[in-house]
Order: sequence, then structure tokens, then C-alpha cells
Amino acid sequence: MAEGLMKDSAGENFDVLSAGTRPSKVHPAAIKVMKEWGIDIQNQKSESINNYLEKNIEIIITVCEKANQTCPSFPNGKSRIHWNIKDPFHSWDSEERDLAPYRIARNEIKKKINNLLIVENLNN
Repeated sequence: MAEGLMKDSAGENFDVLSAGTRPSKVHPAAIKVMKEWGIDIQNQKSESINNYLEKNIEIIITVCEKANQTCPSFPNGKSRIHWNIKDPFHSWDSEERDLAPYRIARNEIKKKINNLLIVENLNN
């Protein structure tokens, strides 16, 4: 969701990549709640974080406590930000009753992205 929201919010201003220590497919509930906002993330996937360790990535953002604890250091990274967003996963279901935690996570991530973009624009 964070990748889709950042791409939608930042447009061409950032190259946005998504990686994880345990990459997996995009959850169907995440796809549904993002579609509510007109953002299609069904073809997104999380890459292995190891693919990016040697890249010149300026900002590394972790979005949950587990990611913050397990994310390796990026030798060329300039800034690391942690957003403690509660992981919405509880099962692979995507019925209406399963969407609420994904909406909460989506909304929190969007607020964090908006704040980050304001800071980045002030610094440019």
C-alpha cells in the first residue's frame, strides 16, 4: 500500500521501490482498499531487500516494527525513517469484515506520506 500511495502522491518526484525481508504477494484486502481511492496495486510485488542493499537509495522507510527491527543497514542510504503502522494482516481473507484494518493502515500511511512530502518540498 505504501508503494502505491507514494507513487500516487509523489508522482515523478521520487523513484519508489518496495522491498521486504520476507517479500510476498499483495494482499487482496490491500488491493480492495486501495481501489476505493482509485489506486491499482494488483500488479505490485515486494522484492527482496537484498536486491537494493548496494543501490544509492536516499530514503529508506520501514512501515512496521518487525521491518524496523529486521531491516539491514544500507551502506549508501542517506536517511532512514520508521513509521510504526500496525500490520493489518490477520488472514488471507478479503471480505468486507476484513477490510477495516487495511483502511486504517492505508489512512495512516497516507498521512505520513503527506507529511514527508511537505518536509521534502521545504528542503528542496
